Amino acid sequence: MEKIVTIHLDRGLDTPLYTQLFWQLRSLIKEGVFQPDEKLPPIRMLASELGVNSITVVNAYKQLEKEGLAYSKVGSGTYISPVNRDERSTFAYEEADDLRMMERGQISVKGDTINFASATPTPDLFPVENFKTLVNRVLDRDKGDVFGYQQIQGFQPLRQSICMYLEKYSITSSVDSIQVISGAQQGIDIVSKALIEFGDCIFIESPTYRGAIEAFKSRGARIVEIPIEEDGINLGELEQKISLYNPKLVYVMPNFQNPTGYSYSDEKKQRILQIARAHNTYIVEDDFLSELSYTGSTSLPLKALDHSENVIYIKSFSKIFMPGLRLGFMVVPGRLWNRVLSAKHTSDISTSGLIQRTFDLYLREDVWVEHIEYMKEKYRKRYELFMGALRDSFPGEVNYKDPGGGLHVWFQLPQGYSDEEVYARCLKKGVLITPGSLFYSGSSGRSHFRMSFASVHSDRIVKGVKMVGSVLEEYLKEGAAAGSQTEGYSPFM
Repeated sequence: MEKIVTIHLDRGLDTPLYTQLFWQLRSLIKEGVFQPDEKLPPIRMLASELGVNSITVVNAYKQLEKEGLAYSKVGSGTYISPVNRDERSTFAYEEADDLRMMERGQISVKGDTINFASATPTPDLFPVENFKTLVNRVLDRDKGDVFGYQQIQGFQPLRQSICMYLEKYSITSSVDSIQVISGAQQGIDIVSKALIEFGDCIFIESPTYRGAIEAFKSRGARIVEIPIEEDGINLGELEQKISLYNPKLVYVMPNFQNPTGYSYSDEKKQRILQIARAHNTYIVEDDFLSELSYTGSTSLPLKALDHSENVIYIKSFSKIFMPGLRLGFMVVPGRLWNRVLSAKHTSDISTSGLIQRTFDLYLREDVWVEHIEYMKEKYRKRYELFMGALRDSFPGEVNYKDPGGGLHVWFQLPQGYSDEEVYARCLKKGVLITPGSLFYSGSSGRSHFRMSFASVHSDRIVKGVKMVGSVLEEYLKEGAAAGSQTEGYSPFM
């Protein structure tokens, strides 16, 4: 404790105590008071010394991890990242905008802005009345038990309901293999804590979900990007690099991948499982939006084909339910149960009891199935409007693939044109898109962008697409040298 005697937390300030602690620890790290790979004080010990709740210290340590200044080992503690001290502050500032963007979950936009950047449903689609009815039933039935600490692994009846739900997707599971989580992002964080040590290599699709990239970076992982093709990950590169790098895990989104919207062929699903088995590597399957197929075809999750427990399956209910109610689950191989439980406990102890019990009724009484069908029909109409408007309004030089489902489409500009320039020009017109470079770990993606129709009402989709099409026509006529890259953007992923 000698090293932190200078820490002083002022309860009279508006700044939360955990934020004050974070900034003071951050300064001590930058000054070299703590050395690379040195263990930070145990949470309870530091909380006792400072006279604060343990959660205050937990939150401060989490923020250090997010900025790449620290990493945790399950069951051991939190340690200083072995990053060169001169590089550390640069890293923190470079990542700050993206981290803040992720924490918000959405950007603040004006009411008249047409938001093709967000993949969050419009509030009119939230099942408020159904939810209110079932919440009241849960409160009448369970009373105060709803608000006590829940089982770390999750409400057991809900885990039973999830097992029955998974049978529809040919996934065999047990109550013990289900871990309830507070959204898919937490699932990725839990996997990272349970599996990744500083310096471990992990593979991701390129491009991929930004939240996963940041979670893996926070653990100090070495990230290797494997290009994704229209029918799934590039198997040639995967096979070549997996022998070379021996990754701890491969993170994939096989159905309507974010951001590309691509879906894996059955052949590639089988092959990636064979490769994982041969190299004793875990596959983390993030089942993003597999329910939202608009073509009538269905595609089994990787987990349904996994007979050797190499797949860690993550599924969120939030995206097509009510995003503010963070809820999802993981199907965890038996040999990882204890590590996952420990990581869940250090994340938030347990997921909301009220949300878990209410959603259990949703599943048991098939209200969830009805809601999925309702959302699929609403989104199908938006999807058809969106794709029709693209065909009518977008210049032929801009390439894209009809995903046949999901909530977004991935675009490729001609060589030499900038995604950030398109973003800036659209923003001036009152339209938001997402620059493709945000979906890469490195500096790739400068000629791609993503658009999602999830947050745009049907009566504005055609108008918004026409506006983006007009921006693209004007930019292409001016030539690739026109404009300059724009700094400081932070659209939602």
